[in-house]
Amino acid sequence: MDTQQISAPPRAPSAGVVHINIRLTDGYTIISNRLSQHRGLSLLAIGLGAYIQSLPDGWRIGVKALAARFPESEVRIAAALRELEQHGFLRRTRVRVGGGKLATRTESYNHPEAAARGRERVRAAAPVVPAVAAVASEPEAAPVAAAVPVAVAVPAAVPAPVSLPAVEAEPVAVAAAEPVCVPVPEPVPARVPVPEPVRVPVPVPEPVPASVPVDPVPGPRLVPTPTAPRKPRLPLPAPQQPTEALYAAAADLLAGLSKTAPLFLLSEEDVRGLVPGVAAWLERGARPDAVRAAITDDPPAPLRHPAKLLRHRLAALLPPPLPAAVPVVPLQNCDDCDRAFRSSVPGCCRACRDARAYADESCLISA
Repeated sequence: MDTQQISAPPRAPSAGVVHINIRLTDGYTIISNRLSQHRGLSLLAIGLGAYIQSLPDGWRIGVKALAARFPESEVRIAAALRELEQHGFLRRTRVRVGGGKLATRTESYNHPEAAARGRERVRAAAPVVPAVAAVASEPEAAPVAAAVPVAVAVPAAVPAPVSLPAVEAEPVAVAAAEPVCVPVPEPVPARVPVPEPVRVPVPVPEPVPASVPVDPVPGPRLVPTPTAPRKPRLPLPAPQQPTEALYAAAADLLAGLSKTAPLFLLSEEDVRGLVPGVAAWLERGARPDAVRAAITDDPPAPLRHPAKLLRHRLAALLPPPLPAAVPVVPLQNCDDCDRAFRSSVPGCCRACRDARAYADESCLISA
């Protein structure tokens, strides 16, 4: 058996994520795995909870403010906030502020279980004043209610007054006469003390230091209404000089898209309709691999109409035409000096033509 090398570095896993961590000295937030790996929260709620825990105290995290900061809608952000509140990572309460107004106080927890246990201990340690007052007030009405059955039951409990001794007959006679002389008092209702309103301390927001940059409040996002006029769809491009070889290359490219991009499996009719657009790209000097990457990379999820997406990209991302080629003037040999010069017709170079013209003018002058 091979001896394990203790000093050898550990092998990287063959599959899955590999973390490349760099030690951070600033600009970081400690997030608990209770939030980042929670099984009951959605991915949007986990990301929103991590963003909220990274903010400083006093930052606004209402639905409107978060919708202006992120591309998600207000409905999805509100649902994510409800998830965080349901699992204890967020707590929103209504408190009174100055002027008789109410405000929402939001508390973010990185350890919901420990925070819940702390709140239970605070509730258990708090004295219950209204309950003690109610229990203390109950004995005041108890003697009044107990005196009623005693006065009524004594006359019925004397069937034979003769058998009792003379000494004991007097209390019986007095007890029998009590219901006639003494009126039965009505039961007095016990007074229930009204608990005084508990004064909740209003938290005073701490001033934001000048060193912390405050992001400006973004304006409302301009979303077009459903009845707004839409831009006309761009027509599918076509080659200026179509040839059979160009169309065949375009058809082969479209038919082979499913090999590199399985989502773009086109029908024969779709291929026939998109061939002119691909042929226009190839005519303008685009290579087949560049065309394939431009029209299939980063598709939306889910992809419902691949042919419509290809038609839009072929029309919107069409490259510019190639610049016109400058005609090349051929080289000619001079008839007099046999030197090369550029000209579309054979003959003499410029120097020889100037020499001939000068010779002709000198002959005319001498004559």
